[in-house]
Amino acid sequence: MLSILDRYFLRELSLAMAATAVVLLTIFAGTSFAHVLQQVANGSFPASVMFQVLGLNMVEGLSNLLPLAAFLGLLQGLGRMYRESEMHVLASSGMGLRGLLRPVAMLGLITALLVAVVSMWLGPWAMRTSNNLIVQANRSVIAAGLNAGQFTDLPGRTAGIIFVDELSRNGRQLGRTFLATERVDKQGRHELKIVSGAHGRLYQESNGGGRFLELSDGWQYEIPLDDNAWRAMKYQLNDASLSNVQSSDDDDDPVLAMRTLDLARSSDPLARSELAERTTVPMMVLVLMMLALPMSRQSPREPRYGRLLLAVLAFFVYHAMLAICRAQISKGHWHNAASMWLIDLLIFGLAGWAFARQYAPRRRREVAA
Repeated sequence: MLSILDRYFLRELSLAMAATAVVLLTIFAGTSFAHVLQQVANGSFPASVMFQVLGLNMVEGLSNLLPLAAFLGLLQGLGRMYRESEMHVLASSGMGLRGLLRPVAMLGLITALLVAVVSMWLGPWAMRTSNNLIVQANRSVIAAGLNAGQFTDLPGRTAGIIFVDELSRNGRQLGRTFLATERVDKQGRHELKIVSGAHGRLYQESNGGGRFLELSDGWQYEIPLDDNAWRAMKYQLNDASLSNVQSSDDDDDPVLAMRTLDLARSSDPLARSELAERTTVPMMVLVLMMLALPMSRQSPREPRYGRLLLAVLAFFVYHAMLAICRAQISKGHWHNAASMWLIDLLIFGLAGWAFARQYAPRRRREVAA
């Protein structure tokens, strides 16, 4: 059964962690939104699925955001209690090491369990769902932003417009189609290409690199803008490029979307590296929360954000050490996450020792007579 002191710590610290998570999530949403907009502008996927992809990317990023939110939130919550002398009053009333360690351990275990679910299951699921959503969107004319009876700019980097008088329900079959694009020929001259067809069908390359319209029973006109030597051609079948699907995501890696069990069965160094990352992230939460205990102690006159800067620096050093270990695993130099676990245990032990020293009885000074 929880005591009054436990409930007070759980309430105050959980509110501080939640507020920090909201702030970090807002910052992360802004950067992710800019990245998604860049992908839409490059033609990686249509704008109609932009917000779905953004939401799934934010879910995938929770595994990296939640440990930092727990660390900074705990640091801010305990720091406020120290500055307002609440911790000193509680310590003078008999609260010892266990009085603070018990609620923090409860919060740490709950957060670590949540991070484990996100990193091992929810994050890869979000990545797979996002990839499937983009693939399906790139195969659909409706998802590409086309509507029957309207002139629409071609998605991606292709300069031109397209008009269709009717579309099938699945967005694959087109009725009468008009397509106009501007391009530069081999001689460097600007040329206007106009294609019309009685029927159309959308298809995608086998490697997913581009989308094309297969038009039938129509005319194609090639009109140089600085010359009168234009050409007209009647055709039965003609393929016209709708847009090129270009990936601008440098961090796009198939192992990020793999299931955790598949990673465990794989002998690929990249898969081992991703598995090591997923298994050490929950432990990272416990290490950071233990590290926040000694770093949050401050006097009432101490600068409010002085310890916060040190905490951020300690987090990046800790994260850089884990990143170095993961790079060695991905290169095949190391075969498991033993080095990452060793770093976690070492920092956890040092943080626990520094925290225990704060509550250790001080030696009495002998004053010379």
